[in-house]
Amino acid sequence: MAIIVNLDVMMARRKMSLGELAQKVDITMANLSILKNNKARAVRFSTLEAICKTLDCQPGDILEFVPDGEEGL
Repeated sequence: MAIIVNLDVMMARRKMSLGELAQKVDITMANLSILKNNKARAVRFSTLEAICKTLDCQPGDILEFVPDGEEGL
């Protein structure tokens, strides 16, 4: 996987639980969990915008590009 989702890192920095973020972003906990656990294949820009607004961060704080073969490094 070349795109890593660091949502859990930003949530921890903001001291926000999955349930609280899901409620504020108006997304189900199941869908947010899929995103948080790097299982999502896509994310809507509107969802990313709402997450960034709620966590007061930039998309680059949540999404990280890691070249193939460097995931564990």
